[in-house]
Amino acid sequence: MRPAEVPGEVAADRSMPLLAVEGLSKVFDVSPPLLNRLVNGEGRQLLRAVDGVSFDIERGTTLALVGESGCGKSTVARCIVGLHKPSEGRIRFDGRLLAGMDEAREVRRRLQMVFQDPFASLNPRMSVREIVAEPLRVLGQSRGIRDRVDVLLQQVGLSARDGDRFPHEFSGGQRQRVSIARALASRPDFIVCDEPTSALDVSVQAQILNLMRDLQEEHGLTYLFISHNLAVVFNFSDRVGVMYLGRLVELAGTELLFGAPKHPYTRMLLDSVPDLAMSGRERQPVTGELPDPIRPPPGCAFHPRCPFANARCRIERPLPVRMEDGTMVACHAAEEGRLPPWS
Repeated sequence: MRPAEVPGEVAADRSMPLLAVEGLSKVFDVSPPLLNRLVNGEGRQLLRAVDGVSFDIERGTTLALVGESGCGKSTVARCIVGLHKPSEGRIRFDGRLLAGMDEAREVRRRLQMVFQDPFASLNPRMSVREIVAEPLRVLGQSRGIRDRVDVLLQQVGLSARDGDRFPHEFSGGQRQRVSIARALASRPDFIVCDEPTSALDVSVQAQILNLMRDLQEEHGLTYLFISHNLAVVFNFSDRVGVMYLGRLVELAGTELLFGAPKHPYTRMLLDSVPDLAMSGRERQPVTGELPDPIRPPPGCAFHPRCPFANARCRIERPLPVRMEDGTMVACHAAEEGRLPPWS
């Protein structure tokens, strides 16, 4: 084992990305009970929710993960923060290998998460002050908690008096502000944002996104941002990764990916966004049914829905390839130059 692979050890090169994910896979056993399998003569059923995903995130930047529901975005996020134990692969944070869910408290303090549903992620029996203070108490802090909570509430646009209220007394946007305050309590460097605005009204979404951007600039935060909303992703992220059936199929800078997408699936996702400019360009939105994730198709997982698939796509899994413009794409058609220009 190399020294940099020892859990909790800090690598010497401080110029490396804050987070590096290498070959991450997560397999869930979704088999029926043993007795049912014996009666029906069935074997185990394994769901590969994440399948060999690799990416990194530079300090102070935002990487967005997009894709259809069930593509593995949230599972990646949960593996990073330790809510799921990876089946394969490695996750390095600031040069330290996160080998499981029992890493040093100091490492986990620096990784936090803001969940999708602000109505379900806050304990209704706890006051807002108790909710925001909980991470501090878990980390062993006993002094100055009240003052720290008051400052956090003010940072997210609430008042110190709101600390004595309970979650049910707040709107959805206010609850999400409480969730953000709780995430900031331990002074993290990295925050996973799992669709933090999807349950909110559009006007409230803008307020929360502006708040998160301001906090990023003020504290130098690094974000992994998960969303279905491509318009939000375009305005909020520095780079975008596109996932399909557990695999990362394209990774590029935001403007490059939206301006010159390489993977057919990425193109179809962008074509599903209303054309407000009325450019008249022929559009090809995503069609067909998502394959069974327990029995994914051979070769490229997207080939049953891809208009550019050929025999190679049906039998050979494409590996990520770096294109001339820096885009990482896993697509035989893109690699071979079989795709028409994007305009």
